[in-house]
Amino acid sequence: MRSVFLHNLFRKLSGLVLRLAVAAFFCMGLFMQCARQMTPTGGPRDSIPPRVVSMKPLAGATRFTDKRIFIEFDEYIQLKDQVKEFYTSPFMKKIPTLTQRGRGVQIDIKDTLLENQTYSLNFGSTIRDNNEGNILYGLRYVFSTGDEIDSMLMTGYTENARTGDSLGKSFIFFFEAAADSMPEYDSTLLKGRPIAVARSENNGIFIAQNLKPIPYRVYAVQDKNNNQQYDPGVDMVGFVDGSYNPAEMPDFAVWLDSMRHYPTADPQLYFRMFLDKAFARQNLRSKERPGQFQAVLQFSAANPEIRNLTFEGIAPENIITEYMTPGHDTISFWFHVPAETLPDTIKGEITYMKHDSINRLVEVTEPLALPWQYVKTKEELKEEKERERAEKAGEEYIPKPKPNPFRISMSSSNEQNPETNLPLEFDMPLVAIDSPRISVTKLITPEQWDSVPYTFQQDTANMRRWTIAAEWEEGSKYCLFIPSGVFENVAGYRNDTIRREFTILKSEDYSTLIVNVIGKDEEAEYVLQLLDGSGRQMAEKRHVRTGSYTFRYLPEGEVRLRVIEDLNRNGKWDGGDLIKRMQPELSAMYLTAEGDQEIPTKVNWEITIDANMNELFVPLTMDMLIDRLNQAEWTRVRKLMELRAKQAAEKARQGETDNQQSGGGLGIGSALSGARDKLGTVVNTQR
Repeated sequence: MRSVFLHNLFRKLSGLVLRLAVAAFFCMGLFMQCARQMTPTGGPRDSIPPRVVSMKPLAGATRFTDKRIFIEFDEYIQLKDQVKEFYTSPFMKKIPTLTQRGRGVQIDIKDTLLENQTYSLNFGSTIRDNNEGNILYGLRYVFSTGDEIDSMLMTGYTENARTGDSLGKSFIFFFEAAADSMPEYDSTLLKGRPIAVARSENNGIFIAQNLKPIPYRVYAVQDKNNNQQYDPGVDMVGFVDGSYNPAEMPDFAVWLDSMRHYPTADPQLYFRMFLDKAFARQNLRSKERPGQFQAVLQFSAANPEIRNLTFEGIAPENIITEYMTPGHDTISFWFHVPAETLPDTIKGEITYMKHDSINRLVEVTEPLALPWQYVKTKEELKEEKERERAEKAGEEYIPKPKPNPFRISMSSSNEQNPETNLPLEFDMPLVAIDSPRISVTKLITPEQWDSVPYTFQQDTANMRRWTIAAEWEEGSKYCLFIPSGVFENVAGYRNDTIRREFTILKSEDYSTLIVNVIGKDEEAEYVLQLLDGSGRQMAEKRHVRTGSYTFRYLPEGEVRLRVIEDLNRNGKWDGGDLIKRMQPELSAMYLTAEGDQEIPTKVNWEITIDANMNELFVPLTMDMLIDRLNQAEWTRVRKLMELRAKQAAEKARQGETDNQQSGGGLGIGSALSGARDKLGTVVNTQR
């Protein structure tokens, strides 16, 4: 855990010694690993990344007017992922071109540079050695068109507001704050260009360098399509209220994460990022035909207003509409017509409301052309060759029976959770169901099966998902029998006979989790989401208030509990609104007394936890965030060490003890230093 004594001692450090330490750490705009190569302890290195031997012009130059920069390394290099990894701060309208030249990289500046501006060229993981592909992380080239290099720093953390997971590789945009107060409606990201840019690492932490000692308005943008700008409805976005001057920010610790190979720091700013669907511009983003009987239209915003839609040669009554997302932004159209009547390319047109260049919704009509081509399987191609060989040899060829194209998905387990009943999911919508022919029977004696009343219901959220429900008895054995031809889908395919035996789970063979919720007040509502070890949602309870809630039939292992503060009581998590400057709803992970997210589950265990919402959703301070990140990092490293120890034990059992003792695994020293070794540099921003 974080030492309070060291923390207080660090914050008192100032003066010449500290400034020299900071200058050494960020000298010439290069991170520590760029100046000297270090081998992580705990194992032998196979090779090292390239090392910079010269720069022309020298980094750190002022009154910069050159259009070409050359950086030479001690070995031949390769450039990789330039579009994703390389960026400039501030952004240039014309992105510089990178060209490999012998043992170096040539950077040609195409844009007209701003006056009195500090620029940095950030290479990310673009530079790698030519032979082994070892990455030179964090290379930066800094220069100024003015008389001095801006040298202020600011740190922060970017997080997915819904899941609470770190959101790496997000751009941080710095805009000079206006003299007046923050506006009620914010269009800064849509109209302006940032005067400085940083990017968070994979752990969500960013260290913005070369800032001016002025107030900034700061935003975080995910930039999914790598166009170095914010696209509403496409990119996740985060913002912080107010303006921030790096010269007035509290001190922070910065150190080298030797496991991830980049510097990291304690955050000063905290971004809870979300997808702002409220301001998404509406247009028809994509149109495709993934199958012969299916067309999919995807819109860029929720709830598109479609005025008219036609598919040539297909009557409206033969089209089944399936909304594939809650916001109806992705719509699937199924054609209930004979296959021979469907052309290779279905044509049509759509009339809908689309945003124009000045953000007005206007009615537009666009043509549709949806091609589809049948692709033969390997088995079909093989069968064709066999038939050709038989015909050439004058032999009779007997084709193999073709499998039934009707597809239905059911659980492969012979154990069934009574709370989820028996789900059936079809690959196409059904057009005919002869449900009375379906039978569910219960085993009474080894020779006797009795019929069980059941209901066959369609899922309200997924039209291709159906459920067979009955009053199941724990521990009893059942049989589901579906004769051939009970189901018919839009393509005219019918099912083969299905027979499946299963046993209803016994509660004593599983674990039970009881959550005692203590709300902020009697009217406050929450959403409880139970996750498995991999983060997949297992169960959910909505409209939760103060009271006791039970999750049954949990397998042995571990689970996690995510809680959403449902402020508008609609039973789901809601994102924010950038324009109205509304932050997203809060989401938090329940932590045990030891500070872990994982709640162990064992057979026949009944676990009771108290979830106090006043503690879970207490107003977050930066010190609390730092402590939370510390704990998460220690947990990550502990699990990694446990995994490596397990791998070492497995190798030892296989007679490979000598190889393990030679350092093949991750050393404890390396893991701990990579996790939270803060005895490095503390930056004092009070200049």
